[in-house]
Amino acid sequence: MKLTLKIKLLSDEEQHSRLLSAMKAFNQACNRISELAFGSSTFSKIKIQQMCYYDIRRDFGLSSQMVVRAIGKVAESYRRDKEVLHIFRDTGAMVYDERILSFKGLEYASMLTLDGRIEVPMMVAEYHRGMLMGRRVRGQADLILDNNIFYLMLVIELPDKPIFDADKFLGVDLGVVNLAADSTGETFSGSKVNNIRKRSAKLRAKLQSKGTKSAKRLLKKRSGKEMRFGKETNHVIAKKIVEKAKALGQGIALENLKGIRKIEKTVRKQQRRQLSSWSFYQLRQFIEYKAALQGVRVVLIDPRNTSRECPKCGYTDKANRKTRDDFECKTCGHADCADYVAACNIASRAAVNQPNVGA
Repeated sequence: MKLTLKIKLLSDEEQHSRLLSAMKAFNQACNRISELAFGSSTFSKIKIQQMCYYDIRRDFGLSSQMVVRAIGKVAESYRRDKEVLHIFRDTGAMVYDERILSFKGLEYASMLTLDGRIEVPMMVAEYHRGMLMGRRVRGQADLILDNNIFYLMLVIELPDKPIFDADKFLGVDLGVVNLAADSTGETFSGSKVNNIRKRSAKLRAKLQSKGTKSAKRLLKKRSGKEMRFGKETNHVIAKKIVEKAKALGQGIALENLKGIRKIEKTVRKQQRRQLSSWSFYQLRQFIEYKAALQGVRVVLIDPRNTSRECPKCGYTDKANRKTRDDFECKTCGHADCADYVAACNIASRAAVNQPNVGA
């Protein structure tokens, strides 16, 4: 499987300036290439290179391989959408490969700029060191600028770990009040997250109404802080769920919440904000890749009526869900926490839907 690691570069003032100049020239070249490609309806990487390679290299001072990478970036973007002209930010990602990027252990990155190579110190976290140790780091990465700090987005390939067979599953119900609840009865409360989101929403509204430069700077800063908090919270939840499933020798069953955004149109404004401000898909991605690293199987099931079906007798009715938190079956009287009921139904559906290999 492939993982992307975000490695911080400890560039000094001169190195920062040279990297920034290279990044700006690279993206300005991308814009020129994009205009030529769109204007002539030429989207093949080879044909674009034949059309403008020498002019781009001359006009922007890029090395041969930088031009090739710029053409590749433009061609890749038009694979997704050929209907509009693509414009690239001056500080958009700059693509490096093995010819213009190499590594000296896990300490330095040797990177080509407009006026030669520089050796930039790297800060590699212990978690990333464990993944990189003993593996050759190939010089393929994106250089990005985040809050005026350069990072390398390194893609590494880890050997696929055998997925162990499981006839039982840990069901996980994703939500807003409880970010996650599993079929063992453990819940991951969203109260702290929701309180922070509410405060952030009020502050955003206040700053947006001001519209001053300082207010816009603070908005950007707050946005990054909230995003980092959400990402860290999802990482922690995903890690705990995967560790539990592995310890129990079970797979993980999740709802396929592909249509979660459509639900927003049918609920109140405050609920829409809650649904849209938390990344259910990101949490699912984190669970999936962490599970793959541990050899834990993940299956997705149809989410319909998971919170309305009685796990004891199977009776399904909207009236079974008394409140957001409470479930009580109208037929057999079984009562429990609604999120726990949903998680149990998710687990049982995953077990029932397993293929019969011996058939």
